[in-house]
Amino acid sequence: MPREPKHASNRPLQAQSVDDVDPSTSKRQAAIDGDLPSRNQLKQHMQDLQELGEAVAGLPADRLAALKMEERLRDAIMEYRRTRSFEGKRRQLQFIGKLMKFEDPEPLREAVAAMRMPSAKETLALHLAETWRDRLIAADDMLTEWLKEYPSTDVQQMRNLVRASRKEKLEPGERHGRAFRDLFRLIREQMQDIPAPDDDGQDDPSHDD
Repeated sequence: MPREPKHASNRPLQAQSVDDVDPSTSKRQAAIDGDLPSRNQLKQHMQDLQELGEAVAGLPADRLAALKMEERLRDAIMEYRRTRSFEGKRRQLQFIGKLMKFEDPEPLREAVAAMRMPSAKETLALHLAETWRDRLIAADDMLTEWLKEYPSTDVQQMRNLVRASRKEKLEPGERHGRAFRDLFRLIREQMQDIPAPDDDGQDDPSHDD
C-alpha cells in the first residue's frame, strides 16, 4: 500500500487543515486586509481609554459613586485619587486604562460630558460678552443693537464706560484700564448667564497681562 506523505507540504492543498496555517501569517494577512487594528490604532485606543479614565477619576465623589462600573476599576480609580506622586499617578493611570477595556465606555463618557457642560456654557457666555464689548467699543451704532436685546441696561452708564474705554491708551504689555473691565462686567451682569465677579480686575480673561 502507498504510504501517507510525511510532510504537510506533500499533502494535496485541499486536504490541509486550518490548524496547519501559521497563526502569525494569518494575523499578518488580516492586518493587510484591514481586519485587525494597526499598532498605532491600538496605541491610540489605549491612550483614549486612559484619558477617559483620568476624566472619570476627576469627577466629584457623588457622581463617581453613582456610576456603574466593576469594583476593580472603582478601586483603581480611588487609589489614583489617593496617589500624590507624579510617577505613581502615571503608573496607576496606565492600570486604569487596561481595566477600562472591560467596561462600556459610553456611560462614562456621558457622565464626563454632563459634568463639563456647565463649564462649556460659561465659556460660551464669556466669549459672547467679549464680542459684545469689542463691538460696543468699535462702533457707536452697536449700543442701539445692544439695547434691542438688553433694554433694561443703564444706557448712560454703558455709554460712559464705552467712551472711557476708547480713551484708554495702552502701552505694550500694559493691562487694560478700569473702564474696560467695568464695561465687561456690566455686559456680563446684563446677560445674566454668570454672576458678576468681584471688583478686583482678575476675573476678566481678556485683559492683557
